[in-house]
Amino acid sequence: MVYAIIGVDSVQQFVTGSMSATRSIPNLTGGQLLAKNTLWNLLGQLSPIGVAVITIPFLVRGLGVARFGVLSLAWIVIGYFSFFDLGLGRALTKLTADKLGGRQEQAIPALVWTSLSLMLALGGIGCLATLALSRWLVYTVLKIPVDLRAETLRSFYLLALSIPLVTLTSGLRGILEALQRFRVLTLTRIPMSIFSFAGPLLVLPFSQSLVSVTAVLLLGRLIGCVVHLIACLRAMPALSSNIVLDRSVVKPVIKLGGWMTVSNVINPILVYLDRFVIGTLVSASVIAYYTAPFDALIRLTVIPAAVAGVLFPAFALSIGENPQRTHVLLFRSLKYVFLLMFPITLITVTLAPEGLRLWLGPSFARHGTSVLRWLAAGVFANSLAHAPFALVQSAGRPDLTAKLHLVELPVYMFAVWMLTKQLGIEGAAFAWTARLVLDTIVICLFLDRIFPAPSGYVVKVGSIMAVGLLLLFTGTLPTTLVMKLSFLSIGLIVFGLVGWLVLLSPEERMFLLRRKPEYS
Repeated sequence: MVYAIIGVDSVQQFVTGSMSATRSIPNLTGGQLLAKNTLWNLLGQLSPIGVAVITIPFLVRGLGVARFGVLSLAWIVIGYFSFFDLGLGRALTKLTADKLGGRQEQAIPALVWTSLSLMLALGGIGCLATLALSRWLVYTVLKIPVDLRAETLRSFYLLALSIPLVTLTSGLRGILEALQRFRVLTLTRIPMSIFSFAGPLLVLPFSQSLVSVTAVLLLGRLIGCVVHLIACLRAMPALSSNIVLDRSVVKPVIKLGGWMTVSNVINPILVYLDRFVIGTLVSASVIAYYTAPFDALIRLTVIPAAVAGVLFPAFALSIGENPQRTHVLLFRSLKYVFLLMFPITLITVTLAPEGLRLWLGPSFARHGTSVLRWLAAGVFANSLAHAPFALVQSAGRPDLTAKLHLVELPVYMFAVWMLTKQLGIEGAAFAWTARLVLDTIVICLFLDRIFPAPSGYVVKVGSIMAVGLLLLFTGTLPTTLVMKLSFLSIGLIVFGLVGWLVLLSPEERMFLLRRKPEYS
């Protein structure tokens, strides 16, 4: 099903690195290419999870709990170092796709090298700031064991040196995304993910020092940056022969990246605020009943995120060149995300108590069933917002989503506080889901400001979401396991038939059956 996420177009795969960007432009929004890239992107996002599951137990035994805790902080720091690019990586993807769509390939080298220079400078500032703050963090803020403080400090110094590498890699990744080189990105991400976890394992026979482990992580980031650079130069040879800076590029890049950074900063607060409110108003002991189902369900968003990640540069290219194509890509992505996400959430909602009892025990089933069901509904609603969100930002209006998050934050803070105070963890789950439903509706309203003619996506997406949420509610009605399994068997068969015969066009059905459609 994912293979047909974008469409049924019969197009050639994206050109090799030796071919020019000009010749490859018609392929960059082709259905087959985008579908394959969605699969590659999904694989790339799932691979770190699989590697972590396998390697973490060995690292805990080899390093000890205390040192592993510090190492986990290092991973978090490396993960959040991309903040220092101020959204310029994403902005570079959008602007590069714009140039490709406008047949302005000659302007891309100046855009790329100027943006990369800015990102390297920002990374340097982040490096200096981290070097200056490291001693304060290690000795005052973080509760590092006394005997580990010295090597932790030296490790943080090494981590600081990796900040420019991380920010530069973010920009290089943005270029490859604009060129729809997700296969290359995934084939690079997988070994990098393996090295991030397996690299420290290779050090353990010789040293348990955090400094040695961090040095290996720094080496991995350096290698990853070089590989991304080589991939960019091969994908667009003009970059190596036309190294030029252009001051006129600075303002649009910073403007776009700045608004994207606002969303990137606020969104994690919106996602994780509820658990802090629960710990404050209810009890820290019940947070687990909320966070366990939450952390499991949030993994499902990797599916719509993989779709949106591929569509972002495709939207940026097509919206100026062929707005009708943008409509087609958006509608098909919404349709296929619905067909993929709804069965998963329906099974989750219907079998919530049984699943929690089997996974975590009777206590979690008793206290967490309602939470799991509300959160599953929220994840389903949010999955329908990923592609519209990507379209709004790729159209050059990240200010709309940033302003939405700025307005949303205080309202949500008040709502989650009051509902948690009145209803406990179920109230927090309801507030979280209500925010995501409203978020999806408002983002679809933004689409009418982007397209010259009214798009009607509020009605379309609202209808899909309303039907899905109503059907999810019916999954809570059966009471016995036999009734639930019967309901799921009948419901999923009917859903599959309706999806196949009604939601999919004849050409899409032919495409999924690997038969050549009648039109190209």
